Amino acid sequence: MRSPAEARVDLDAISGNVASLRERAGGAEVMAMVKAEAYGHGLVPAARAALAGGATWLGVAKVAEALRLRSEGLTGVRTLVSLGVPGEPYDQAIAADIDLTAGAPWMVREIADAAVRAGVPARIHLKADTGMSRGGAGPEEWPALVEAALAAEAAGHLHVVGLMSHFACADEPGHPSNASQLSVFREMVEHAEKAGVRPEVRHLSNSAATLTLPEARFDLVRPGIAIYGLTPVPEAGTFGLRPAMTLVAGTALVKRVPAGSGVSYGHTYVTGRETNLAVVPAGYGDGIPRHGSGLLEVLAGGVRRRIAGRVCMDQFVIDLGDGTLAAGDEIVLFGPGDRGEPTAQEWADTLGTISYEIVTRIGSRVPRVYTGQAAGGGVDG
Repeated sequence: MRSPAEARVDLDAISGNVASLRERAGGAEVMAMVKAEAYGHGLVPAARAALAGGATWLGVAKVAEALRLRSEGLTGVRTLVSLGVPGEPYDQAIAADIDLTAGAPWMVREIADAAVRAGVPARIHLKADTGMSRGGAGPEEWPALVEAALAAEAAGHLHVVGLMSHFACADEPGHPSNASQLSVFREMVEHAEKAGVRPEVRHLSNSAATLTLPEARFDLVRPGIAIYGLTPVPEAGTFGLRPAMTLVAGTALVKRVPAGSGVSYGHTYVTGRETNLAVVPAGYGDGIPRHGSGLLEVLAGGVRRRIAGRVCMDQFVIDLGDGTLAAGDEIVLFGPGDRGEPTAQEWADTLGTISYEIVTRIGSRVPRVYTGQAAGGGVDG
């Protein structure tokens, strides 16, 4: 252990997951979504591993993420900023050969102005709201967006290279909105193409749709959580994906306490008998959910142990009973499950959330330690 806690990321698992997704995508290209520090796994190492697995595009949410990829040497890869918001340094993104997203005419104008400053045309993807009621233009606003984009294209300020949307309920196979959104997207694509848009790629599918909706693959799929080995449809199984992150911590302290000892803030846990307690140096400041107090399990000394009392900012406690650990002994908080440890999906199920949140929230003070052929023993953070 190089730190009180660390997240071990298996880059070979990421590459293998991408290779599997590429097979499932048929002839569609794969855009690996590496936003939010690659769902907590580390932006640049995960991006490289995804490309090694066969991804041909990278996807992020913010311009800063895309610029960081470029600054780290990922300069020959098509990279899309999927979130369009005002005030981003779009001129820098355009100059760095980064694709941008526009879901409203004002966004087209802002990107066109940035392209003038950059001195080169922008590449944009027009975002359609097909039923999620989030980003993009709905069917009524779509003609105005297409018209604005074609006008900017005619002026030489940009090229419309993509048409895109996003599923709301693809993680619920059979949900009626999936078929509805697919139908609306086809109609909106048809309108844009009849108006004169000549897209390189049309894309709609996230992880769940990539795995369960072959009819929605079009030219490009955008898997996110599946790249990191976590299933977007837990009730349908793992799809053969391999979780890439294992979160571990070294035991900080073991102490014997009498029966009736209150543990951690508020004494929400009281020992029922004389017992051994172990202090684990990871807390909600590291991304361990505080609402997992008294609920989440970890693997300590080969045995599952539940968190005893409240999770603190920097630490939590487990009750070992008469079991023993020594200071420095490794405790596995979650991982692939190979050794009987909980998985991120189990933590998510216990807390009524999704695995995406469990891995993405692991904080920056937890170093990422990389394993696998692409790692070279690397540490980030």
